[in-house]
Amino acid sequence: MRKPPVLRPDDDAISVGRVFGTPLRIKGFTWFPLTQCIVWGIMSWIAGKTRPDRNLGEKMRIATFTMPAVLGSEWGHNLAHAAAASWIGKPMDAIRITWGMPLCVYYDINDDSVTPRQHILRAIGGPLFSSMLLLISIAVRRFSPKDSLSRDVANVSVATNAFLSTVSLLPIPGIDGGPILKWSLVERGRTVEEADQVIRKVDGGLGIALSFFSGAAISRGRRVIGLLSAMLAVLSFGVALGWIREQE
Repeated sequence: MRKPPVLRPDDDAISVGRVFGTPLRIKGFTWFPLTQCIVWGIMSWIAGKTRPDRNLGEKMRIATFTMPAVLGSEWGHNLAHAAAASWIGKPMDAIRITWGMPLCVYYDINDDSVTPRQHILRAIGGPLFSSMLLLISIAVRRFSPKDSLSRDVANVSVATNAFLSTVSLLPIPGIDGGPILKWSLVERGRTVEEADQVIRKVDGGLGIALSFFSGAAISRGRRVIGLLSAMLAVLSFGVALGWIREQE
């Protein structure tokens, strides 16, 4: 199946501002920050899970600060893509706000007016930002008192940005590693079609590796990591088998 577009040029979406020359657009009621509400509840649960002695008020207070650390990192990751695109003079078409979170929109992912190097620079902006934020978070954690609110926030920021700066580089279409590999191949002389075929083969091997990693993580009690790896494995196999495709 083809990857469904998150926004089309003729959609009746409303622009609510611009960031780095890119319009922020909302459509219908999907602007509602549902993600923030869900993640706040999850972070409250995690605060109690890690420290059962915390009362409800403490868990809610911690979640109020850790939720922005998680979702703010994701916002920053996407805005870094917009900044990189603007810096090279090839801004993205839009950022759609869906349930409180940003989605980067390119109407034509194979736009031949954008050079392969420019495609790569647009894609690498997010991982670079997450890597820098990871280093800052590690430094903050190092100097934060144990069992303090700042340590809790730093721990969450470290975990979130470690995830974003590594997983985003997997060579899967739709996340940053896919375009980086694809346009690196095109820059070296492959056609777009040949590069897409290479990625399908790479994702087949990646799916197998992620499946083994998922099984190992779950067997060691790391269920969250195991389930995330399993989801990425399914996505990789979908790309490898041609069930999931980017824009034709």
